[in-house]
Amino acid sequence: MTMNNHSSARLCHTGNVGLDNILGGGLPPHRLYLVEGDPGVGKTTLGLQFLLEGVRRKETVLYITLSETKDELEMVAKSHGWSLDGIHLFEFSALEQQMKMHEGSTFFHPSEVQLNETTQTFLKEVDRLNPSRVVFDSLSEMRLLSETPLRHRRQILSLKQYFAQRKCTVLMLDDRAHEGTDLHVQSLAHGVIFLQKLSPEYGVSRRRINVQKIRGQSFREGYHDYVIHKGCMEFFPRLIAGEHRAKFKQEALSSGIPELDALLGGGLDRGTSTVIMGAAGTGKTTISLQFALSAIRSGEKAALFLFDEGMGTLLARARGIGMDLEGALKSGQLFLQQVDPAELSPGEFVHTIRRKVEDDGVRLISIDSMNGYMNAMPAEKFLQLHLHELYTYLNQLGVVTLTILAQQGLIGQMQSQADLSYLADNVMLLRYYEVHGTVKQAISMIKKRSGAHERHIREFEITARGLRVGRPLKEFQGILTGTPLFSGRLSSSQIGEEASSST
Repeated sequence: MTMNNHSSARLCHTGNVGLDNILGGGLPPHRLYLVEGDPGVGKTTLGLQFLLEGVRRKETVLYITLSETKDELEMVAKSHGWSLDGIHLFEFSALEQQMKMHEGSTFFHPSEVQLNETTQTFLKEVDRLNPSRVVFDSLSEMRLLSETPLRHRRQILSLKQYFAQRKCTVLMLDDRAHEGTDLHVQSLAHGVIFLQKLSPEYGVSRRRINVQKIRGQSFREGYHDYVIHKGCMEFFPRLIAGEHRAKFKQEALSSGIPELDALLGGGLDRGTSTVIMGAAGTGKTTISLQFALSAIRSGEKAALFLFDEGMGTLLARARGIGMDLEGALKSGQLFLQQVDPAELSPGEFVHTIRRKVEDDGVRLISIDSMNGYMNAMPAEKFLQLHLHELYTYLNQLGVVTLTILAQQGLIGQMQSQADLSYLADNVMLLRYYEVHGTVKQAISMIKKRSGAHERHIREFEITARGLRVGRPLKEFQGILTGTPLFSGRLSSSQIGEEASSST
């Protein structure tokens, strides 16, 4: 990959902001590009969007189709709400008529005649229209007519030289129907764009793009997710945290509960990530809601992404403990989205977070929970790298990030589906413990990179009036192991508290 970018004004824009970002601003003009992918990845849609951008810029554009009919292309355009007005279409039926006129009038091999006639016919159309953008669909038919790799390579080379002289920017679509990868064509093309479709065992198919080369221009390497919506293909460039930095005030976000702030060493510092770990029902989501409402009360915006719990259930549960989420939703200070991991790719999810932070000014992000987020990953082995980039990006913009991680089990030793303790700046741990036959909850701060925090384990309770963080549990040993032992004596007042709480 060469690192000398063309001026953005000189680049040929594709009509898609995300794709142009991946390509390094657009395509160097007057060159031939290969777009590869299996059927169903959106090659035709990409080609039409590329030509429609040319129409919008008052350019002459041409779609040469050897594989699809005009009716099929119009159906694809109609499904997106597009009109093909302004796009010149040249289909295979016109070529067939030309070739039938010459049947039986030559001693050359039929395939050679067909190849020459096919090429000459659509090149005459190019000469007549003099387009600045051309989409050629597809190379599979040209490969069949060529019969031999040598003849096919020579044909592509001659087309490349011809279009360069005509100052055309050309997309050649290839459905990879042949065996293996056509390295000959890839070497001739100025750039190679690979579209891929993955089919998980459950959920919708995932699509991703990989720009394999663009000569003389830097671009974003690796795989990037994309989806095909009605009206567009939406690309989500892979997040690179190092490209995003902003100045922010170094301060702590208070929870609004003095005892909890004391446990956390003053609150959660801006530009840090916190993992809230614990068994099911220990109050992890409720703590994240407490911080979100505290941020909202200070005039900031918060965004909560729910992977496990329904939106209606969360609103009803919050209402039951005196937390007004509906008011924050109506005011626009709170964004709440229920995420279906079977329908959403990781790239699209990160893109949604970026838009909330960069466009809407959200200063607190809560992901509930990481267990559901992991199910959205195509391969769990990339989870740590993916999260590291996301955490770093949010930290560098001064966002407070909360990630819920449900641990397996209720008592005793706990296990997590993923170890995020080394990635996060802060780790908060919730545990169950028993006192005189009553199940209670404990909260502790295990790790805080940005400063000192309290080392005690405190009692934690969810009441009808909200959260209550109590005294340090100095009379117990082994709470963090899940099998605590009482090593002290309860005073008469404490016994009275236990009795009243149990009733």
